[in-house]
Amino acid sequence: AASLAAERRVSAWRSALAERGIPEPGLLRGDWSADSGYEAGLRLAASDCTAVFVANDQMALGVLRAFNEQGIRVPGDVSVVGFDDIPDSSSFSPPLTTVHQDFAELGRRCVDSVLRQMEENITEPGCDLIPTRLVVRDSTAEVPKQRSRSTCRE
Repeated sequence: AASLAAERRVSAWRSALAERGIPEPGLLRGDWSADSGYEAGLRLAASDCTAVFVANDQMALGVLRAFNEQGIRVPGDVSVVGFDDIPDSSSFSPPLTTVHQDFAELGRRCVDSVLRQMEENITEPGCDLIPTRLVVRDSTAEVPKQRSRSTCRE
């Protein structure tokens, strides 16, 4: 079963494409590891996509490695965006454009929620969304004119 975080990211990705009238390309699933990103990256390297949204930065690292090995230039041929903004994201090659989320705030809210549930004897789970922001680095560029406009997602 997929995690709530994974499903929310897929849902948001689908909504963003639909809002812009972009048809949904195939969905590749990974296991949040760089190895699964690498395997997906090898499959994506054989496609004509111009952009890849990867569900976390660890998998994006694997995608970048696969593209590099296959001679796919990032961002010259394809843009790559990750999610989480892990501390090493700016040290990837190229530095990764990613969606930042505040893990410290997430942790605080989780602890507060558990304590409140214990104090108030609440048995139903809650949902508290943490604001995110896009951190633009060197793994993204405008759509190359020589390639068709398509998107890929892992």
